[in-house]
Amino acid sequence: MYQPLKQPAIAMPDLTKSALYKRITWRLVPFLCLCYLAAYLDRINIGLAKLQMSIDLQFSDTVYGLGAGLFFIGYVALEIPSNLLLHKFGARLWISRIMITWGALSMCTLFVSTPTQFYVVRFLLGAAEAGFLPGVLLYLTQWYPPELRGKAVGLFLMGLPLASLIGNPLSGWIMTRFVGVNGWTGWQWLFLLESIPSVILGVLVLFLLPRNVHSAKWLSADEKSVLVSELSRDPPMLQHEGVMTALANRHVWILSFINMTLALIIYVIGFWLPTIIRDSGVHGTLNIGFLTAIPSVAAILLMLFLASHSDKHRERRWHLIVPLLAAGLSIALVTRFLDNTVVALALLTIANAGIFAAFPVFWAIPGSLLKGRAAAAGIALINSVANLGGFFATFIFGWIKDVTHSVSVGLLVFAGLAAVGCALTFMLPTKITNR
Repeated sequence: MYQPLKQPAIAMPDLTKSALYKRITWRLVPFLCLCYLAAYLDRINIGLAKLQMSIDLQFSDTVYGLGAGLFFIGYVALEIPSNLLLHKFGARLWISRIMITWGALSMCTLFVSTPTQFYVVRFLLGAAEAGFLPGVLLYLTQWYPPELRGKAVGLFLMGLPLASLIGNPLSGWIMTRFVGVNGWTGWQWLFLLESIPSVILGVLVLFLLPRNVHSAKWLSADEKSVLVSELSRDPPMLQHEGVMTALANRHVWILSFINMTLALIIYVIGFWLPTIIRDSGVHGTLNIGFLTAIPSVAAILLMLFLASHSDKHRERRWHLIVPLLAAGLSIALVTRFLDNTVVALALLTIANAGIFAAFPVFWAIPGSLLKGRAAAAGIALINSVANLGGFFATFIFGWIKDVTHSVSVGLLVFAGLAAVGCALTFMLPTKITNR
């Protein structure tokens, strides 16, 4: 997608260059973060909806876990094709398509009445959202050099904890306030009202998101030349753009499995946190919604600090390992305090902050390894493997809870995955992690 301009690159003072990147960030990242907030909210609001939905529809934890997990099967099936199409048609058109279709399908969840219908709509929702995260990450590599990507990705990925910070209290309020309105349950209103922003934002993408640097009307020709020059200073390690180059690269697969460990822990916390808080003795959907927002505040603060610190020192490995290890230890410890709301919530706050803070540090790495179609395919593969793990995380956790009547065993299993992620990170050479 990226073609160099014909005019020579123009030198620009560091102070002016810094102002240029700040302007790019303000133009692109808050809007993309808002889109991701809407996407992730449509994905995880099922966690709070479960508290009413499972009772109304008589769904077991196994049914809920399978339905929540089938999202990832649809997601993985179309992830690589979707990202290749985004690379071909441009981020503006394809991201708009993704958002409008996922908003419409999320809205359809309010009509679910049987396990089969639940499974189908969750699968289709995943298929519709496929390509959004890797597409935006690919898009950001066309605007930021490696040493600035950690912070930019971190600001974009703030949509994840923001979805919980804003979404859980909002979801709790909707499910409490709208019960019985128009003859619908609270969880039905939840899926209706929280789907509308995705559709609206999908339309706005067509007007607010430039296809690439060259089509950004708010940049001068000199500024565009500087950006192209900056991006060419630090070329990706794999210079071939072929799809198979990326899919066959062992470092891409190591990154895929590291990302899987991150995603597994994120999804276990995101999908099951409301249930853990309820089982600790908290009553009322609104109260649970507010309490589940607390871990997101810590996540936002640590994400911003760690991403900036990683960029400043050009170091990714330990900035990834330390928060991942802290998350795993906190999840293991929480199994001893499941009947103590304060301690359990404190430990899950540490785990949530650690795992979310590791996420932007991780996603700053693949863009330094890949370019072009290889980047589109490789980043999609890395995200696909992680989301395939998301299916097993939600289903297996639900099954373990049904069998053991406790979340302790499931939490210990997924806490152990943090150690696996740390070991895999050591397998990556420094020339990849610390560019």
